[in-house]
Amino acid sequence: MIALLCSVKAEAEHLLTLTTVTRSLTIGSKPIIEGVLASHRVLLCIGGMGKVNAAHAATILSGFNPAGIVIFGIGGAYPSAGAKIGDVVIAQEEIAGDEGVLTRDGFKDTQYIGIPLLATSASVVYTTYPAREALVNHALQALLSNLNGDVHCGAFVTLSTSTGTSARARELEDRYHGLCENMEGAAVAHVALLHNIPWIEVRGISNIVEDRDLSKWDIPSAAQAVQRAVLHILGAWNQ
Repeated sequence: MIALLCSVKAEAEHLLTLTTVTRSLTIGSKPIIEGVLASHRVLLCIGGMGKVNAAHAATILSGFNPAGIVIFGIGGAYPSAGAKIGDVVIAQEEIAGDEGVLTRDGFKDTQYIGIPLLATSASVVYTTYPAREALVNHALQALLSNLNGDVHCGAFVTLSTSTGTSARARELEDRYHGLCENMEGAAVAHVALLHNIPWIEVRGISNIVEDRDLSKWDIPSAAQAVQRAVLHILGAWNQ
């Protein structure tokens, strides 16, 4: 069984039409669809926006002992990353971009504080949650073989406050050299690592991170692109 997790319904509408539903349930107010999609048993959860909702949903899904968690949705690409609106991006790693301390010398992450965000017998994480290389490479190959649009792979940055100015985008690019930003991924990666569950994150680019101008965004195209990507990842899943 593979768990699928997004934040809002618009990111999952196409997948829902293709899923043969065997059961619908609600746990902790989170709606979960159990069924078959792309020949795999899946759990699909629309978990809500932000890190708290994402961690809650991922914890619930982890209780089903899935073979993996696929985090998917839309995201904003940083200006120098090279990704365009409608492109698909895969996370090599997730960065907890908010966690740290603001000093007179600027922002410092949790390694500066000396307290990790996560510590298990297998890993210690201060800022960055690495995805499993084999799973990333497998997903990347599946997408490159099947999608017509561009596919990119790199670091994702998770923030509680979405970036809405070009100045802030440049600051974050200089700090993290990220490909795109989102509001949930690091939280899901955190929970997945706690439960030793492989995770992969894929997003469709809805906008470039700059001075906020919704007239330049294309959420429907990004949502369609990422759902097609999820189908191809599932179709090639052999972990």
